[in-house]
Amino acid sequence: MKLKVDVNCDLGESYGAFKVGNDEKIMPHITSANIACGFHAGDPITMTQTIMLAKRYNMAVGAHPGYPDLLGFGRREMQLTYEEVKTYTLYQIGALLEFAKATKVNLQHVKPHGALYNKAAEDEATAKGIVDATKIIDRNLIVFAPKNSTLAKVAADAGLKVAHEFFADRNYNADGILVSRKHPQAIINDPEKVVERTVKVLKEEIVTAMTKEQVNLGKVHTICVHGDTPKAMELAKAIKKELVRIDVEVKPVGAFL
Repeated sequence: MKLKVDVNCDLGESYGAFKVGNDEKIMPHITSANIACGFHAGDPITMTQTIMLAKRYNMAVGAHPGYPDLLGFGRREMQLTYEEVKTYTLYQIGALLEFAKATKVNLQHVKPHGALYNKAAEDEATAKGIVDATKIIDRNLIVFAPKNSTLAKVAADAGLKVAHEFFADRNYNADGILVSRKHPQAIINDPEKVVERTVKVLKEEIVTAMTKEQVNLGKVHTICVHGDTPKAMELAKAIKKELVRIDVEVKPVGAFL
């Protein structure tokens, strides 16, 4: 059976006069856009413009909710209760949903951002808050999560579809957890290396950890490139080009999951 995979990117992360990434240049090389919802990044104008851009390039659109942490770009962990996570997530997905409706675009998925994503991967209360908010909005929304994570399990147990995600531009530890961004080698900017890792994960379900150990990630449905990674456009372009060359079908995850 022909391999199918989605390529996603975190977009819409500019805020007012402050520009992050280059969304328009990345769009032609991905299939799903995770759009910031105003808590860790983004604003109403940016959200609208990013949805319109995604529509122009026929991209699938998803909500990218994060901690209410503009100063830290949502990459600092916060101690929130289940109810707080649920309410904050509901607020953010709901906001993006209304902008999407105004543009006649459907939401495909929900992918938590940064520290919220990492916390939900291991903390049941955080994962449940995200999942319960998603269910309230639309039970057909797909949840992006690491395979074998708490978030993936909670979402699946709730009857939601789960897309297992691989981070092409991030190094992994031997336990399958991403290397902390505080580490100088956390981010991978070499297109050749990123492509090699992506193909290996798709064909062998294995990624080489920073310690050189082989980590089994299982079947992957979506490949992530971060929009604020310095060479994001080059990385996304190289990944998609190689996947097409080796006859992998690159399409939005909602089309095959």
